[in-house]
Amino acid sequence: MSTWRPIAPEPLWQRCLPTWTHGIMKLGFLCGIFGTIVIACGVLYYFMLARQFDMAEVKKLPAGTQYFDRHGQEIEVSGAASRKLVKREDIPDFLVLSLRAREDARFFEHGGVDVRGLARATVRNLKDRSFTQGASTLSMQLARNCFKMKQKSLHRKFLEIALTLRLEAHYTKDEILTNYLNRIYFGAGADGIEQAAQTYFGKSTRELSKGECALIVGIIRGPHIFSPLRNLPAALEQRRQTLNRLVAMKAIDRAESDRIANEPVHLAADSTESNQTSYAMQAVRRALDRWLELDGSAISGLKVYTTLDMGWQTRVEQELTHAVEALESETSWQHTSIAEHTSNSEPTYLQYAAVTTKTTTGEVLALIGGRDFRHSRFDRTRSSRDLGSAFEPFVAAAAAERGKLVLPGRPMQTGRQIGPAEVERIAKRCGFDGPFLKTEDLFRGSVAATPLEMSIGLATLGNRGKRPEPIFIREIRNAAGEKIYQMKPFLNAALSSQAADEALSVLKSSNSTRNFVGATGSERDAWMMRLGPSGATAVWIGFDQPRAIAKEKRLNSLLDEFVTRLGKQ
Repeated sequence: MSTWRPIAPEPLWQRCLPTWTHGIMKLGFLCGIFGTIVIACGVLYYFMLARQFDMAEVKKLPAGTQYFDRHGQEIEVSGAASRKLVKREDIPDFLVLSLRAREDARFFEHGGVDVRGLARATVRNLKDRSFTQGASTLSMQLARNCFKMKQKSLHRKFLEIALTLRLEAHYTKDEILTNYLNRIYFGAGADGIEQAAQTYFGKSTRELSKGECALIVGIIRGPHIFSPLRNLPAALEQRRQTLNRLVAMKAIDRAESDRIANEPVHLAADSTESNQTSYAMQAVRRALDRWLELDGSAISGLKVYTTLDMGWQTRVEQELTHAVEALESETSWQHTSIAEHTSNSEPTYLQYAAVTTKTTTGEVLALIGGRDFRHSRFDRTRSSRDLGSAFEPFVAAAAAERGKLVLPGRPMQTGRQIGPAEVERIAKRCGFDGPFLKTEDLFRGSVAATPLEMSIGLATLGNRGKRPEPIFIREIRNAAGEKIYQMKPFLNAALSSQAADEALSVLKSSNSTRNFVGATGSERDAWMMRLGPSGATAVWIGFDQPRAIAKEKRLNSLLDEFVTRLGKQ
């Protein structure tokens, strides 16, 4: 006897859909369950990964940047002592408002990840077929900065999101905002908002005006290019954009925006590169800023291995000081001694500048931009001065390149064989920017150049016609000791090796070095060039406001003595 069993009715979705879709729907349901499990496992994985990071690190003072010379000796820099963490009550409300307007308008509304902003950026990127639009909130930026996250893979991005959610659960919004401002880099060697306020305006964070708040927030997206110490018009434009965003948010009206935009900017009188102790470190800092701008790395905890040779740097500076003091002691013209100089007076003592570059690579071994960094931070290695007879080696190089005869000590006759245009062409290939006279006076050195250009030009001759680009940083490591930048020398073919060798014939040979000393016809500028076994050194001596120094014969004698005392490099 068979047992009757009732047939279970079909689910409603099966009765409503055609039979051929049933298999597809079941497969989709199973895939949905599988996908949910995969996503859940992924969320759990990144949650567990994020738990390995110590949230207490967020509140600690970020590690400062350390600098080392080419031999691994640490270079001391000032400014670290002025670094300190500010509290929320130290931060003006208008600074917070400006930061939100420029970086994260919905900061107090989202939970760390702005889903609305993320969706908008994704749609824009798909539309533009690019990935230029980001959706990083202040919380995400803080997580990335604190835990050295860099968005180069989906794994890193997912981990950053997990860390951001942990950050939001662990700290209040005010704490996140304060820690963010304490950690980010504001350019000119300023780490954190307090050091930035002191560097740019010579005041504490709590004392910043509304205009200063908007300007300092505008720096964040480009600390190197928007620094008011380097490009005030660009910084003012960023301030204007920040104020426009505030108007769009209806945080202020247009009249208030215009009033703030017209607020005069009073930069700190002694703020230029205030966190460095020498001209050489100024140059290193500029090079580091350029790299940071391109790479987008966090500033904290970097170890920067420079190209500088501090032993050689000290020796050049000491011997230059000795030579200049000897010159001052026997001259009749009026001058102020460096000891008598005050910070409020215009320097009237002799100045000097010197650069040594490694001939084969362009690594800067020493850079001295003036006689005393405390009295004048203007870097004279970047200032053009008349060359006079110091231009003769490059007139010789141009003649030799064209197969003409080099006549040492007779640059006019050497240059006339080829003409000013050809001399200008070769000089530019050796690294000189000019401007150049179009007449035969060019052969006498009627052209100006910087000591850095002179050093690179001499290195080009010593490197058999291959011009190196100046380099200040050999490598950079992050706080974990990982190498994140490695120097790559770049050489340009400027002239033939034969022409370079012939040009060196105008230099005096002495103790494995080749030297050239000379002054301009006005005796306002004196130059010394020295090509050693591995380095090319260019030295300039003169006044900031050009005037006669001493007779050329005496200048040459002192510079010859300087070369002898310097030894080999």
